[in-house]
This record gives sequence, structure tokens and C-alpha cells, in this order.
Amino acid sequence: MKQLASLTRRDFLACAMAAMGTAALAGCGSALSSTGTSTSASTTSASQDTYTLVKDGQLTIASDLANPPLDYTDTSTNEPAGFEVELMQAIGEKLGLTSVYLSPVKFDTIIPTIKQGGTADVGVSNFTITDERKQEIDFTDPYLDSNQGLVTLASSDKTTQDDLNSTDVKVAVQAGTTGESWVEENLPNATLASLDDPVQALTGVQTGKFNAAVADLPVVQYLVNNSFTDCQVSIEIPTGEQYGIVVSKDNPALTSAINDALAQLDEDGTLKGLKTKWFGSDL
Repeated sequence: MKQLASLTRRDFLACAMAAMGTAALAGCGSALSSTGTSTSASTTSASQDTYTLVKDGQLTIASDLANPPLDYTDTSTNEPAGFEVELMQAIGEKLGLTSVYLSPVKFDTIIPTIKQGGTADVGVSNFTITDERKQEIDFTDPYLDSNQGLVTLASSDKTTQDDLNSTDVKVAVQAGTTGESWVEENLPNATLASLDDPVQALTGVQTGKFNAAVADLPVVQYLVNNSFTDCQVSIEIPTGEQYGIVVSKDNPALTSAINDALAQLDEDGTLKGLKTKWFGSDL
């Protein structure tokens, strides 16, 4: 088993993402079509005047870009890549808009950013649809089902919920996530460490800083299979979550337009194809 503990976080990400072999579709200050050619930022849909955009002709996206294979920064190109990035490109094309990702931000700042308005049109970073979040912002229809996963070292003697619910246990999560909420509720005796992203959390498990980490199952499965090979998903937590795109409550027409685009992508097979490409099945 290969130890990556000595690598820098950026070096680690380069190793992790090299396995994907994919080019980014949209980037800070630029946007690419699926063929890699520039898409005109002035292209607009016939219904664009029914909703507002931060920049005319452009769908501006806020993300932490830290959740491979859903969204991440491809270190070979320094451009966004992943399932959600390609999904947003496809949605932009349906709306006649150029999809552009802002520079990555912390996950727990995205909903406040969308709620405040003026910086990004949507937030996309495997956001689980919850009633609590819907008090602040609107969600589109779901585009992916998911659960949570708890990761430990493969050699660990603490791999069950009972083992980990102890005062001598430290569990890492991404701040502001449903994984954090699950640990607070189900491992109340453990010490909770809230970090910026899942890669940091699994790095801490690998180096022995934390006993376990909890994050979205598609993310931790990918990381364990491709990079953190001395770790394992010890518990698959059946939370029955669904991911949605975050939109301001002040922009309901944009939510409706994205829902229409998602329905078209589902009907024409694009959504199924992206799931198969990035997850090995259409889930």
C-alpha cells in the first residue's frame, strides 16, 4: 500500500486527479464547450429576460471544487473538472449560456453567497437538499442520489459506530455538511474536527491525526479506491440524500429554467451518460 502522507496537499491532489484523465470544461474567467472551444459569452436564451444573472450571457457558479469526482481542480490544467462541472456545462448549453466557475471558496460560504446575491448565480458543490437549507435558498430538482461514508485506516481496530462513539476518538468532517450533522448526532462522544474539504479529512485519517472521517459516499469511495489505498469505507451510512443546485430565492425563474434543462438532460440521456462516465454506473 502506498503512503502519501509525505506529499503536500497540492501534490496529493495532482496524484488523485491524474487517474481521471479529464480536461476541465469551465474555468475562472473563461468557459469551454464540450469540444474545448470557446463559447460566446453573449449567447442568450429566448427566456433569459425572465431571470437575472450576475453577468449577461453567463451562468456564474460558486463551488469549493474539492470533491472528486464530483468537482475538483485538475492540477495539470488548473481548471475545474468532474461530474458536476460537466453537468453545469450541459445545463448552460441548454440555457444558451456560458458556464463559468469562480475561484474556489469554502463550502460553508456558498449558501450565504447565493443568498446575498451579486457574486454568483448558483452554488454547485454536492449540496444535499435539506429543509434547513431551504429556509435560506432555493434548490433545483435533484440530479444525484447519495449517502454518507465513514472512512478509517484499513488496519484500524475502531471501525464500527460503537467503537468510534468514544471520548478518545477524533472524527474529521467538512464544515457545514450533512456529514458533520451525522457525526454530531450519532457520535456525540467523539471529538469533532471540522475542516475545509474531504481530502484534508482523509489525509488526517491516513496520517493518524484522526480515527475516522465522514463525507459524501461517492467522494470517499473515489478517494479510497484511487489514492488513499491504505484506508477503507468502514461504514456506508444510508442517509438517502439528494443533491440539488443552490439558487437565490429572489430568482425563481432561474430555478425553473434549470429544472427544465435538467429534465431535458435526463430525457435525452445526457445525465445518465455523465453518471456512467464518472461513477461507473447511472446510480
